[in-house]
Amino acid sequence: MPTAKITAIPALLALALAGSVAGAANPVRLGLFDWRTGFLPVAADSESRLSTPETTGWKPVGQDSRDACPAAKPAVLAGAPHAGRTKYLLLDSRNIESADNVRLVLGTVTKHPANPLFGEDKPWEKRFDNLYANVLYDEAAGLYKCWYSPFIVDHSAQGLSIAQRIRTPYRPPPNREMGVCYAVSRDGLQWEKPELNLVGFEGDKANNLLLRGPHGAGVFKDPDDPDPQRRYKMLHARDALRFSADGLHWSNPLPCPDIHSNGDTHNNLLWVPELKRYVGFVRLRDGGQRSVGRTESPDLKQWSKAVEVLRCDAQNQAYSMPVFRHADLYLGLVAVLRTREDRVHTELAWSPDSITWQRIQPGTPFIGNSPAEGACDWGCVYAAEAPVLLDDAIRIYYGGSNGTHTGWRDGYLCLATLRPDGWAGYEALDRDKPAVVTTRALHSNGQSVRITADVAMGGSLKVSLLDDAGAPLATAKAITAAVSDGALQWDRGSAAESVRLRFELSGAKVYAFSLDAAAR
Repeated sequence: MPTAKITAIPALLALALAGSVAGAANPVRLGLFDWRTGFLPVAADSESRLSTPETTGWKPVGQDSRDACPAAKPAVLAGAPHAGRTKYLLLDSRNIESADNVRLVLGTVTKHPANPLFGEDKPWEKRFDNLYANVLYDEAAGLYKCWYSPFIVDHSAQGLSIAQRIRTPYRPPPNREMGVCYAVSRDGLQWEKPELNLVGFEGDKANNLLLRGPHGAGVFKDPDDPDPQRRYKMLHARDALRFSADGLHWSNPLPCPDIHSNGDTHNNLLWVPELKRYVGFVRLRDGGQRSVGRTESPDLKQWSKAVEVLRCDAQNQAYSMPVFRHADLYLGLVAVLRTREDRVHTELAWSPDSITWQRIQPGTPFIGNSPAEGACDWGCVYAAEAPVLLDDAIRIYYGGSNGTHTGWRDGYLCLATLRPDGWAGYEALDRDKPAVVTTRALHSNGQSVRITADVAMGGSLKVSLLDDAGAPLATAKAITAAVSDGALQWDRGSAAESVRLRFELSGAKVYAFSLDAAAR
């Protein structure tokens, strides 16, 4: 099986992390850099939701495919279109008035050819297990940052042959211990695990450990908290919260016993502005059934008891769900444990308010397992907390492993990519019949509309403006190629204060539209 290729970044070892606390022990400061993203084009295969180098014919160039990739700068605001615009995802049923001969289908995810990005290559990384990665792009530091949680006291699969793994089943030791580690990258592909000298392991602090003990840590950077000592927040098992000014030096745990969860999973936390509440997502159990639990707090001190918000079924259990805000809704990356196979894939869910959740195409993987047994994500796929948005693509990091959930396995950080706003879109159900989607009424004259869609060769997407009675006001020039937040060209103006958009799909898939905020 492939092994992780880690290209050293010597400059990172000697530099320090921007934003570290003045006077903190052993600060690490990292500099700015030129962007290299390593992206290959998103596959335009409307029949296949998952594309890989094997299925598309794309091949890495030279010894390292990273050298053949176009440059792009990460977007500053997750989910934001052009400044001053409001985005609407069509997967949000609140935006739809009627839909005829169409179906909502998941977007096409492309696994990066550089996978795996890194693996268990340090003595304290005994078993990545589910990794529970949290990746963000820090614009001020010019860095991708990753907090991940390996078991640091455990049995390692390193060096075990397939025969040995079959002959001796994996059983965790009674003293198994998880830690929180930290890695950084200039481009999000080549990662460095800096020696932080913060936490001891076997008598030595020359490692990238931040903490020992926390299980399933979700890390959230909160730029709006007026207290800089709480810039970073961590929610982890045993219903505990920690704070940090720099993401490196963490407070002692603040117990949150009112949550009442069995959070040995990827716990995660975010701010929900509509509710003016912090909302946490944890794991609940009902006998042998796992489900996603939700808790909230106005002040990070008083928490509601976690209640179930998403459940699958006994053979397909909701193991975890990292949640993030995108456009004007919430998306969840649901880790689904297939109990009969003991393998895990990731599905997509959405919510208008962080409370009510719907899975999109339940049972269909959004990020699936490799079909090749022994590949870096054949066994398990656990999405990281919050994707990173680039100008021309979305990066979804995930923890992959080559073995089953409860068996011997080697673990890795991996990457999948998605076209902008391509989470899910509408396409024709019967291609020989008209396929039409009509939005609800919009407080706009429609002249500022921009569209995100894929169009197959020979296909088209036609957009019309309708008045409140459904009569046409204007028709846009047909879209005949893929477009991301592309402006429409209308055949005439409209003075209406309220309009609907009518999409006619022929060999097309439409994901989103946006409006000038002032024109809504």
